[in-house]
Amino acid sequence: MKQISGGVCAAKGFRANGVHCGIRKNRSKRDLALIFSEKRAACAAVYTTNLVKGAPLAVTKAHIADGYAQAIVCNSGNANTCNANGPEIAEGMCALAAKQLGIDAADVVVASTGVIGQKMSLEPIGSGIIPLCEGLSAEGGAFAAEGIMTTDTVKKEVAIEFEIGGVVCRMGGIAKGSGMIHPNMATMLVFITTDAGISPALLQKALSGDVKNTFNMLSIDGDTSTNDMVVVMANGCAGNAEIREEGEDFNVFMQALNSVNVALCRMIAGDGEGATKLLECRLTGASDEETAKKIAKSVVCSSLTKAAMFGADANWGRVLCAIGYSGAYTDVGRIDVCFESKKGKISVCESGAGVDFDEALAKQILSEKEIDILVNLNSGEYSACAWGCDLTYDYVKINADYRT
Repeated sequence: MKQISGGVCAAKGFRANGVHCGIRKNRSKRDLALIFSEKRAACAAVYTTNLVKGAPLAVTKAHIADGYAQAIVCNSGNANTCNANGPEIAEGMCALAAKQLGIDAADVVVASTGVIGQKMSLEPIGSGIIPLCEGLSAEGGAFAAEGIMTTDTVKKEVAIEFEIGGVVCRMGGIAKGSGMIHPNMATMLVFITTDAGISPALLQKALSGDVKNTFNMLSIDGDTSTNDMVVVMANGCAGNAEIREEGEDFNVFMQALNSVNVALCRMIAGDGEGATKLLECRLTGASDEETAKKIAKSVVCSSLTKAAMFGADANWGRVLCAIGYSGAYTDVGRIDVCFESKKGKISVCESGAGVDFDEALAKQILSEKEIDILVNLNSGEYSACAWGCDLTYDYVKINADYRT
């Protein structure tokens, strides 16, 4: 796997763009994005499990029921959730994009992100759709990444190159996500493109399987959004023999997808609302996979642990506390905990009890922007990784006046 540039336009046959159409008041903020494939592509998606769902999710699910799509249109600034005319707006966005692209509206995936329960009109989208489509280009991935941002402080995009059966393939992705992130089945908004050829059934299997180890292991604030969705389009333009069954080629594809998803997870966690630090809990020595995942995620979800990391306080007792209420059983008397960053590594707990350590060194280690919380349960061979961020004063400030 080799990292390359280009985001969602790195793969052959994809173009993208993002413009300001007027949904957001700030004219310097792009609020409408489009990703387009020159040919119909196999398409798979996973969605939030929140019972309150944005209308775009239902429309998208219906549109890709046949396993194919050709475009993704997404607005920011309004979630199109809990609106009486939500489905009409979502279908209207698809129709507007399809007309300009010359494709079937049923081949358009639609997504929205922003404030819940705000009235929404097609008028700004109608005025922005022409320049959006006319500006599609192979260099437009960054514009699309900007167009889906809400409280994000940086755009999130990644692309890699890999080989399937001796054929060079590419995969790229963009994501938005900064707050209201605690996914179950999917997370935030993530759009992935690849020129690899793969059947819709196996594409769905790959995506559904990978989110369990990537996006479902990510948490910013414990809130599961109403509009979470991850979508992958695979158009086959690379020319590899289409992957129709599990085997070596499918395993390579899975590895590529995992690489993209992990990279996006880290970007999202590092850009959590008000966050100053990316936290990664690497857990080893669990008796089974479920235990490993439950405990790793419990640690990154702990408000007390997150607050301690903000203060660069090596309060390892908060890590043990989070392990204890995770719902997974483990022998507490075997647990080891270390903190690690670019400044070094320090052991703070061995066999479930505190050990003497240099507080000054611990402070230096925890003052870095990326911190690893290393937990060894010493009870088995299973491991897991989870991502989160610190909890700061700014998180409350951002969400106290998010709507107003």
